[in-house]
Amino acid sequence: MKNLSLKQKLTILYTVLMTVNICAVLAVLFSLSNREILSSVQNRLRESVTGAFDDIDWEDGRLDFDSDILELENGVYLSVYDMDGTLLYGKIPYGFDQSMDFRDGQVRRQKTGSVEYYVLDMSYAPEENVNLMVRGIISITDAEESFRITLRLALICLPLLVVLTAVLGYFMTRRTLRPVAHITETVCAIREEEDLSRRIGLGEGRDEIYRLASTFDSLLGQIEDSMKREKQFTSDVSHELRTPLSVILMQCDALLARDGLSGEVREEITVIQRKADSLSRMISQLLLLSRADQGREKVTMEILDFTGLSQMTAAEMEGIAAAKGIRLETAISPDIMVRGDETLLIRLWLNLLQNAVTYGKEGGCIHMGLWEDEDTVTGYVEDDGIGISARDLPHIWERFYRADSSRSNNGSSQNNNDSSQGNVSSSGLGLSMVQWIISVHKGTIQAVSEPGRGSRFTFRIPKEKKS
Repeated sequence: MKNLSLKQKLTILYTVLMTVNICAVLAVLFSLSNREILSSVQNRLRESVTGAFDDIDWEDGRLDFDSDILELENGVYLSVYDMDGTLLYGKIPYGFDQSMDFRDGQVRRQKTGSVEYYVLDMSYAPEENVNLMVRGIISITDAEESFRITLRLALICLPLLVVLTAVLGYFMTRRTLRPVAHITETVCAIREEEDLSRRIGLGEGRDEIYRLASTFDSLLGQIEDSMKREKQFTSDVSHELRTPLSVILMQCDALLARDGLSGEVREEITVIQRKADSLSRMISQLLLLSRADQGREKVTMEILDFTGLSQMTAAEMEGIAAAKGIRLETAISPDIMVRGDETLLIRLWLNLLQNAVTYGKEGGCIHMGLWEDEDTVTGYVEDDGIGISARDLPHIWERFYRADSSRSNNGSSQNNNDSSQGNVSSSGLGLSMVQWIISVHKGTIQAVSEPGRGSRFTFRIPKEKKS
């Protein structure tokens, strides 16, 4: 039952209940009908026997019988006997046992062969010294046969009625649950498109489903307002922090330009400058992502030489990798053209390569590749560093997600990160930005990793057709 839809469950339940009700009603009706039929047969028998008294006359010392006694009115055989049991007039069924004794006023059952009869004997005295016995015989089997025909017809119609009930129940249930299907489809579309501005919008209604839809719409409105406030707050804070950070960096540059600073002071100022520079880059990325969420980030799509951009980025990162003793090996196919934003595609390579340098193994190697097939351009960055645990891998695209630092320190995990040139640091935004850049270019990206053996990031974007 768990694998059945709600429509199917309700249809089955409705059909079972209706079938049970129909069977119960039919059972009661047929039981009552059977008794009513037998009671009706006995009443007809009594009426026919008592009615036969009017057809018996005593005239001039002799009995005179009306021919109506011989007619099988209402299926009743009538016969008249004297008190010695001699048949005087009438008809009896073929094969009926005439040796059956007389019992005045009692309805008895008598079976002859395959036929069963009701028998009623009633005494009648047309004159003071003349006593007769009128016997009425009616077939129970004939009466029950019509009942059995009706019963067979009901049993034949019952499956058809069950099927009709199931079909009607299914269509009624589907029509009733149609708003639920609309709610489900709309909510799924909102989730996939991440469009909180959409609403279910079932309209006016007073039942539970319409109230549920209205509650969903109210909830979506609250979530949308909350997300807008959060995005606006992030954008405002990022924008406001840029000025003081710029002042800090300018002051650090000015102090470092002075003569006469001791080595210890110069080193401390350098640390402040490095951290402020890292923080400035993180705020820039956060501001970019915030504007992207609000749809205010301008993306310029043009035909680009992706091969040249990739080679340029690789050359820029070779020095940073070399500072950590890491080799950068490339396998970039020539003449690959894509439609994209130049700044964002450079940022894509920089974030992936900086991530590899940050968590790559000292003295190890980073592989960078790019090629094309008939419809897509595929690129990858692979390192031989600490890798990512299976528990952390699904979350690396989340903003500011950090794996357990203790595992990161011993080389069993990898953070979602962004790195600065020269001194690599993690902001938790780099891979989030990578995912956004890929989505802007209508592509896909996936990560494969094994703790202690390294990670591989592979992206695919549509290929620009050559004219």
